[in-house]
Amino acid sequence: MSLTVAALSRGPMTEFEEKLRQQHEASMHRELEALLATASKAEAEVSRKDFDGFKNLFHRFLQVKGPSVDWAKINRPPEESIQPYEKIKGKGLPENITACLNKLVVVKLNGGLGTSMGCKGPKSLISVRNENTFLDLTVRQIEHLNKTYDADVPLVLMNSFNTDEDTRKILQKYSHLRVKIHTFNQSRYPRINKESLLPIAKSMGVNGENTEAWYPPGHGDIYASFCNSGVLDKLLAEGREYIFVSNIDNLGATVDLYILHHLMSQPADKRYEFIMEVTDKTRADVKGGTLIQYEDHLRLLEIAQVPKAHVDEFKSVTKFKIFNTNNLWISLPAIKRLQDKNSMDLEIIVNPKTLDGGLNVIQLETAVGAAIKSFKNAMGINVPRSRFLPVKTSSDLLLVMSNLYSLDAGSLTMSKKREFPTTPHVKLGSSFTKVQDFLTRFENIPDMLELDHLTVSGDVTFGKNVSLKGTVIIIANHGDRIDIPAGAMLENKIVSGNLRILDH
Repeated sequence: MSLTVAALSRGPMTEFEEKLRQQHEASMHRELEALLATASKAEAEVSRKDFDGFKNLFHRFLQVKGPSVDWAKINRPPEESIQPYEKIKGKGLPENITACLNKLVVVKLNGGLGTSMGCKGPKSLISVRNENTFLDLTVRQIEHLNKTYDADVPLVLMNSFNTDEDTRKILQKYSHLRVKIHTFNQSRYPRINKESLLPIAKSMGVNGENTEAWYPPGHGDIYASFCNSGVLDKLLAEGREYIFVSNIDNLGATVDLYILHHLMSQPADKRYEFIMEVTDKTRADVKGGTLIQYEDHLRLLEIAQVPKAHVDEFKSVTKFKIFNTNNLWISLPAIKRLQDKNSMDLEIIVNPKTLDGGLNVIQLETAVGAAIKSFKNAMGINVPRSRFLPVKTSSDLLLVMSNLYSLDAGSLTMSKKREFPTTPHVKLGSSFTKVQDFLTRFENIPDMLELDHLTVSGDVTFGKNVSLKGTVIIIANHGDRIDIPAGAMLENKIVSGNLRILDH
C-alpha cells in the first residue's frame, strides 16, 4: 500500500500511516542519493544543497493534515497594518535620495519560460514594446535611476535551470550600461510520481527522458537559493539593506522612491523587515492571494489554502478587498538571520501536473510572499493599480503595446490622453494565444484610448490604423473569417459573420 495525496489530507495519522510515511521518506532519500551518484562532483555539490531543501519540503508534505488555516481564526488585518500609498507619498522625499538608493537591490524573478504565450526560451526575452523585451525595459529603468540620481542600484536576476543559459548570453549586451547585473539560480527539484511518491528522474540530466523530470520550485525558493549562491552575502558586505522583489513580467513594478524613503526613514529598532504591495481587488483578481491577520501575525492567504467550503467567500470582493501584487520590499539582514536560524516558515503549495505521456506527478512549491509571517514589523501598502501590470497573455500584450501607455526610460505609464484611469477589459480568443500568431493578425496595434471592453473570437485580422471605442465584440464563427478594414472606427459595435477584404 502507498500513502497517497488523498490520505495525507484526512486528519491525524494512524500508527500504520506513520510507518508508511517513514518508509516513503527513507525511499525518497535513497532515490535522491542514487540520482546524485550520476552527477559530476561540482554538479553534485550544488544539487545536494537543492536536495536538502527538497527533503525538508517533502518531510513537511508527508505530515500535511488538511488545509493549513483554521477559517475561524482568520481576521481582517488591523487598519494600521495596511497603509494607503497616498499617506506614504505625502511624506515627500529627502534631499539625498541617492543614499537610500545605494542601500537598495532590485531583484527580478526570471525563472519562467514563454511557453504559455507560444514562445521558446525565457519569458523575459519576449518583445513587449518597440522591440524592447521585459529584460531590456528592466535594465533601462535601473540605468535611468542610476544616472538621474548618481546612484549604484544593482540588478539581480533569479534564474531557473530553464532560463539561465539563454539569459546569461543576452546579458553581454548590457555590459556597457550603468547597471551591475548579478544572477543566481533557484533550486532544481525532482517531480514526484503521484502514486509512488518517488522522483521520476532517472539521472541528474535535464535532457532526453529527463526533460520533464525537474522543475523550479516556485519563487518562495528565493530565500534559500539567494543565501546558498553567495550573492546575498556579497550584497550585505557592500552595505545593501533592502531588496525590491517583483515578477519580471509585471511592467508596473518599478522602483518607487516614496516607499524606499518610508523604509529607510524609520528608527533602526523599528525598521520594517517586509513590505508587501497590495492593490484593490476587481472581479478579474478573485484568485489572487490576500493579506489576513492570523494568530497575531500578518499572513498571506492563497486560494490553495482555503477550505473548499469557503472558496466563494475568499473570492468575494466585499470581504477580501485587496490582493498581493508580488511587489515586495524585504530586509537583507532579516533574510540572512531567518535563513541562518532555519526559521523561514512557508506553506507548501501542492501543484498536480499531467505530463505529455499521461503520467500524473506532483510539484511541491512555495511562494515568496508567504514568508511575511516570519518577519518582524511587516506591513502592507495599498498601491495604485498602475503598479500591477502583468503580461501573462496576448490580451495583456495588446494593452501594453497600444497607445494606452507611453514609454519613458523603460517605464510604462498610462497615457494622459486617456480620460479615465482604468484599463480596458480585453479578451482575445485562442487564435491569438501565440505571440507569433497575435502579431500576424494586427497590421499595427489599434487606437484603444477610448476602449472599455474588447472581445475577439475566431479567425479575425485587423488592418492598419483601426480605432476601437467603447465596447467592441468581434466574433467569427467556425469556418468564417473577419478582416477589419484599414482605417475602420468601431464604437460600441458587435461584428459577426463573414467579412473578407481581398487585394485585387
